[in-house]
Amino acid sequence: MNPSTLYLSVAGMRCADCASTIENELKNTKGVLKTSVNYGSEKASVEYDSDLISPSHIIQKVKELNYDVLTSSATLSIKGMHCSSCVLSIESALADSDSIISADVNFGAEKATVEFLPNSISLPEIKELITRQGYEVLDSKSVDVFEERSSLKLQELRRLRNRLIFSAAIGALVLLGSMKEFFPWLPEGLSNWYVLFILTTPVLFWGGSEFYKGTWAALKRKTADMSTLIAIGTSAAYLYSVIATFTPNFLIEGELELSIYYDTACMIIALILLGRYLETRARMRTTRAITKLMELKPATARVVREGRELDLPSGDIRVGDEVIVRPGERVPVDGVLTEGTGSVDESMITGEPIPLDKLVGEKVTGGTINVSRVFKMQATAVGIDTVLSQIINVVEKAMSSKAPVERLVDRVASYFVPAVIGAASLTFVIWILAVPEPSFNFAMLNSISVLIVACPCALGLATPTAVMVGIGRGAENGVLIKNGQALELATKIHTVIFDKTGTLTMGKPTVTDVIILDGVEKEIIGLAAGAEKDSLHPLAKAVIKYAKDNKIPIKQVGKVEIYPGGGIGAEVDGKSLLIGNIRLMSSMGIDLESITYDIEKLSKEKKTLVFVALNNMPSAIIAFRDTVKQYSAAVIDTIERMGMEVFMLTGDTESSAQITAHELGIKNVLSGVLPSEKAQLVRQQKSKSGGVIAMVGDGINDAPALIESDIGIAIGAGEDIAMESADIVLTGNDLRGVITAVDLSRKTTGIIKQNLFFAFIYNIVLIPLAAGALYPFFGILVSPVYAAAAMALSSVSVVTNSLRLRGYQPKLRFNL
Repeated sequence: MNPSTLYLSVAGMRCADCASTIENELKNTKGVLKTSVNYGSEKASVEYDSDLISPSHIIQKVKELNYDVLTSSATLSIKGMHCSSCVLSIESALADSDSIISADVNFGAEKATVEFLPNSISLPEIKELITRQGYEVLDSKSVDVFEERSSLKLQELRRLRNRLIFSAAIGALVLLGSMKEFFPWLPEGLSNWYVLFILTTPVLFWGGSEFYKGTWAALKRKTADMSTLIAIGTSAAYLYSVIATFTPNFLIEGELELSIYYDTACMIIALILLGRYLETRARMRTTRAITKLMELKPATARVVREGRELDLPSGDIRVGDEVIVRPGERVPVDGVLTEGTGSVDESMITGEPIPLDKLVGEKVTGGTINVSRVFKMQATAVGIDTVLSQIINVVEKAMSSKAPVERLVDRVASYFVPAVIGAASLTFVIWILAVPEPSFNFAMLNSISVLIVACPCALGLATPTAVMVGIGRGAENGVLIKNGQALELATKIHTVIFDKTGTLTMGKPTVTDVIILDGVEKEIIGLAAGAEKDSLHPLAKAVIKYAKDNKIPIKQVGKVEIYPGGGIGAEVDGKSLLIGNIRLMSSMGIDLESITYDIEKLSKEKKTLVFVALNNMPSAIIAFRDTVKQYSAAVIDTIERMGMEVFMLTGDTESSAQITAHELGIKNVLSGVLPSEKAQLVRQQKSKSGGVIAMVGDGINDAPALIESDIGIAIGAGEDIAMESADIVLTGNDLRGVITAVDLSRKTTGIIKQNLFFAFIYNIVLIPLAAGALYPFFGILVSPVYAAAAMALSSVSVVTNSLRLRGYQPKLRFNL
């Protein structure tokens, strides 16, 4: 077995039943292991055995069900082809990739048209496949799958708008013509039944064509969906009216009332199209986060090649290229600064609003903004390998996932349409048997109302739209919730276990104390930083950072001598400079007895000490410690106030761990834990608490523990966004994202519950009303037109309620 996962964008789904149909058909396909289809996001994830089935066969299977699979396409100009065998060589190389759907190489035009799955292969990788065959790819014209999907959505919106305008305009005329007695000033011919028939027919079969197409596709699958309900209801009203118009004797002889319902058929179509239009427009807004992320990719970039500055498409940047980024421009790809300095706004990647200063040798991320001076950078990651592309990929995959509650709703929805058809049939029979003439008319209209008022779409949209908006809003704030299950489970967290080093603390030594024994601080620290400037030791870096942060000039020193395991020595203006630990000082005969009190005090605080001596006299003590992050204590306090229990896990000794725990206000400490024991310890806590356990770590050596926990939260994992071990990834290095993740999950789950409550109550209340439950008591009936209006508004209200999450602000995060 060779398992792989395929992510598809599916167009043409009309309701939740469509998603269930695709899921069931694929599950029954040989080679498909697991599948999940999300109606709200129009995405499908398919796990398959690549030894048994290829992506193209899976796509073909979906298309056979009358749905479209969206892919990316690219037109590549190829140099170096000499004959038709070159065409075969390139086509064969491309065909060997399961991620390429089709490849057509034209020898005469020297071009290749490639259709591919963008989540599986990138355009640079396709170019590389061709280059390996000995040909040169000159340029490309590609269409991104998200852009293509957005374009198709706009086309769908325009199509719905045109049909809506036509149906509403004609429907209004038919409605007026059917009510001639109330509008005597109308032209006499408008009320003619033949005229109403002519007006109604195109509304039904052009304006409502998608419902009939959907019904036919469902019948071929021996099933029924939302389109079936609408088609049956409108067809019943239309056919009865046609019979009354052209063969009235048939109804008269059957002792049925001679009446027409063209207005009912027209207005049902118009109102449902209005609902579809509003729903489609609202659903397009649920993917705003993806749109905003896509917009972070600049179209062009200034690249230096062969000594010339060229403005090239960002997609043509290669690893190793030198790129110039001017003030106000977005960084096109990931890279490292090679010349100049700049302040970079990384808020759309990390959620942190304050620009960060970047120096030569430091990393910059594609999509961020240079807000200060021009700088040069060397590209280190391009295409799908960039952090931004990984974020977009993770968010799109997350939006295609399903929360556990959604699978339950899907099962309910799969029985919904047959149940509604049964209810409509029962309504018809009861009205025929229990009501005097014209019982048939009552029976027909009420059964139509039942068919039309029922709305499985509201059920189908209740969860995915909220999940999509919630996950998107999280991404905009530097919190990547990787699937719907994590989003739902995060609301139930009972215990949060924090790794200490690199999570609660900075993960590297920081200068905490400088005690000057002889001289001036600026002079002593300047000398120490000068001696350490070429060292890669963590303590040396901490001293240099301290000097820079405090604007202390770094002094020039003479030849540096290294004492392994002890420290360094140097000559400065004829004076001897010695920097190192207590062992080095003792071996060099430096007397530290006079500062014993300071040494003992700092040692009790578990700080690492470095001594500076000038001319064999102690001049300073520099104390280091892995300091806690800025918001750690406030985050711990907030989490406990949110009702969760907090543990700190560390490999430090008990006494050292307790110092950090006391500083942060953590009562539960798990100390002396080896990296290999972290997962086991998380497992033990799960069995003890019986609740949902979240593990927060740096995502590198904490991977086993993150996997073992119910919810793994990786912090500061910007270089590995798609890390498999975490369920939630914080793209910045800020612990406040943990609060945002939990708070956003709770609010999203609250919206889901509201949506489901509304969707279920809507159907539970309105279906009996549409059947005529109030008629025996109050003489009230629900007209099919009112039923259509209610049905149209139900889906729109669910999506609109979900869109309230777009206004979510991480209040807990920024008020700390």
